Amino acid sequence: MPLIYAKTGEENIIKKVGGGSDTRKFLENLGFVTGSAVTVVSKISGNVIVTVKNSRVAVSKEMAQKIII
Repeated sequence: MPLIYAKTGEENIIKKVGGGSDTRKFLENLGFVTGSAVTVVSKISGNVIVTVKNSRVAVSKEMAQKIII
């Protein structure tokens, strides 16, 4: 299931990071790697703010759809 559909406050484990090689590299640099825990803090107009690797990161709706949990 894409990250965009995760419930707020629920911890999930990243199973796959999709998209092109540039997109995957960008997301991996932010901490979105397979096996990492990610928690949605809030959702605003489809965009999400998440906690990943003890950091808060804002992710667009398009990027969040490429992160599979």
